[in-house]
Amino acid sequence: MAEAAVSQGMSPSPARRWLRRTAALLVGAPLLAGLLSATAVSPAHAAGEPAAGQGVQVSLDSMTPQAPVKSDTLTISGTVTNTGKQAVTGAHVGLRVGSKLSGRSAIDETAGHKGYVPGVDAAELGDGPTAKFARLDAGISQDFTLSVPVSKLGLGEDGVYPLGVSVSGQTSGRQVERVLGIQRTFLPWQPEATEGKKSQLTFLWPLISSTHLTAQTGSDAQQTPVFADDSLARDIGPGGRLNQMVSLGKQLPVTWVIDPDLLATVDAMTRNYKIKVGDNLVNGTGQDVAKAWLSALEAAVQGEKVVALPFADPDLASLAHHGRDVPGSLGHLQSATEVAQKTIDTILHVTPSVDYAWPVDGAVDPSIVDVATSAGAHNVIARSDSLRDSLPYAPTAVRPIGGGAGAIVADAGLSTAFQGDLSMADTSTLSVQDFLAQTLAITQQDPDKQRSIVVAPQRMPSVSQAQTMAAALHALDSQRWTQPLDLSAAATAKPDPGATTRVPGASAYPDALRRQELPADAFQDMKDTQGTLERFKVILAAPDRVVTPFGNAINREMSASWRGDADNAQKYRSGVQLYLDGLANQVHLIQKSTATMSGRSATIAVTVQNKLVQGVGHLVLRIQPKSPTRLQLGEDGAAIGEQPVKVDGDRSQSVKFTAIANANGPVPVTARLYTEDGTPYGDPMEFTVQVSEITPTVMLVIAGGVLLLVLAGIRMYTHRKRSTAREEPEGDDGPGTPNGSADADPGQPSDPTPDTGPESGASPGPGEKVDH
Repeated sequence: MAEAAVSQGMSPSPARRWLRRTAALLVGAPLLAGLLSATAVSPAHAAGEPAAGQGVQVSLDSMTPQAPVKSDTLTISGTVTNTGKQAVTGAHVGLRVGSKLSGRSAIDETAGHKGYVPGVDAAELGDGPTAKFARLDAGISQDFTLSVPVSKLGLGEDGVYPLGVSVSGQTSGRQVERVLGIQRTFLPWQPEATEGKKSQLTFLWPLISSTHLTAQTGSDAQQTPVFADDSLARDIGPGGRLNQMVSLGKQLPVTWVIDPDLLATVDAMTRNYKIKVGDNLVNGTGQDVAKAWLSALEAAVQGEKVVALPFADPDLASLAHHGRDVPGSLGHLQSATEVAQKTIDTILHVTPSVDYAWPVDGAVDPSIVDVATSAGAHNVIARSDSLRDSLPYAPTAVRPIGGGAGAIVADAGLSTAFQGDLSMADTSTLSVQDFLAQTLAITQQDPDKQRSIVVAPQRMPSVSQAQTMAAALHALDSQRWTQPLDLSAAATAKPDPGATTRVPGASAYPDALRRQELPADAFQDMKDTQGTLERFKVILAAPDRVVTPFGNAINREMSASWRGDADNAQKYRSGVQLYLDGLANQVHLIQKSTATMSGRSATIAVTVQNKLVQGVGHLVLRIQPKSPTRLQLGEDGAAIGEQPVKVDGDRSQSVKFTAIANANGPVPVTARLYTEDGTPYGDPMEFTVQVSEITPTVMLVIAGGVLLLVLAGIRMYTHRKRSTAREEPEGDDGPGTPNGSADADPGQPSDPTPDTGPESGASPGPGEKVDH
């Protein structure tokens, strides 16, 4: 009605105007509140995350000391970089020390914050150190150093404190000072040794490498090894990854975990060795660095705990999930374990423990545990993100998991603290401080209960990762809240009764790790190679020259280092098989052309060639005509001829068979080598024997010979009959008169002369003539 009145030019009553204004105010109140709220948020936003294009990145390059005491001066050095599009003016860097964090989860939460969070990040120290920059243009970096006595940080009771380094300033777009960037780290604070029980810390120090040796060796007496490349020489040389692992590890309280294959490979480098360059072999030049590295390692491990992994560090999870059903696969693990202790003892002159199995990333399920312990290991190194606990503290690492096996459960947070790219000083510093904070938080979880904590880092740390690990361990040298313990002692610690002993099921195994496993085809390839090796070695005079390098090569095919590198893993397996096939084919039959048989009986020769440097034996050569009625073998007319074969290295031997032809024409013959147990060796060889000299004249001669034999038989029969008649009493015909002819020849016929087959005077046909 009101709208109708207005439209007709009528004014509403005062009461109605008041009601309409009230309704408008009520409807507009939420909108006004939203506008006011938006206005109020802007200053808060200005004090928090900078707007897009206005940020400054803060990097902490060093922090000393990493775990200060009361009398220390804390010095932090770093860099600020204007990553925005506008210049920053009136900038300064300051320190922010927050309240003590309540535990490991609080440490993780604080580390997860990306930008400045008002109300969460502490206020800047009022009388703390600052570094000022009048102007910081876009894209420009400036170094800074802040130093402050620890006594001025306001630290209270022992624990972990968040430490922020922030940069504040103004930009042309907003002339208000605000926080433009911040970097957080942690300050572990326990100036005196703990009054409770220190955490016993076991740190594994892995010496593991990828595969470098091929299966190929030289034909000399030393069997000169052949390397795929010369990258290992760089790794063990000055500044190389493995060089750093040894030089750093010898100063640390660690347990050495060594792949014996690495030692065997470096040991091979101390003598003459070859490097594959395309299709050529060139001399390796790493003898000196190999000798120096082994000498340094031997000195470093003396008196220290050394754990030997199975040879070539086999991938236990791949073996459990894909290889266990392929016959012979578990046998490779057994042999890899057996050779491990001897290799380390021989090269380093220390006796290692072979009682530990280490699946990739410590991820386990029942099948992995079964395989890991099948070769004799009693302890499986797992990780706490696989064997999970629901306790409010980190329990002791060791625990029984059934079947007489134990799990050594490494702490996942500590074990992954040194992953990623730590080549920048900033990331390295943050990793060290995080590690120290986590270890202190673990000790403070239950200070009256001493626990054994194990750290199992990545298998092949980079140089920067190794240096960062060493820095973190050196920061614990004072042993204020931890003390070192070797792995053997950790394995004998008393298990925590509250810790889980249940191995997770197969479905809990991480998909990301499963996708990297060796496929079932890989283990089938290993089985095929092993089968070829078994057939080959039985004929060799010196089988160890082949069995040892190829046995090691098969173990390397199972290495965990192939994870994530499926193409090169396949190439390596194919290369091993191809090279072994090439060696086995060095013992073969030389192809014969058509053999012309110029008589009824002759000798057929088949040549066995051995291009190996060693002799072969335990072989049998069999030849078999496809028409045994037309061509027989041997004096007894057998259908198959068979003779033993033994050939010296780099020699050939002609094996001869006597053949008897019964008809003219071509006769296909198959020749093949067999081992003494009847297993075929190599490919069969087929050739043709052309019987072309059994002419009608020869057949008449043969027929005449047969007739003479018949007549001789008749004569013998007649002679014997007459002799019998003379010995009987005289009959009606008168005394002394024998029955039959009196002129019969009493002589005996001689044995017939063997038929050697007359030689034909005709020219031989094309092909090969057999011996007579």
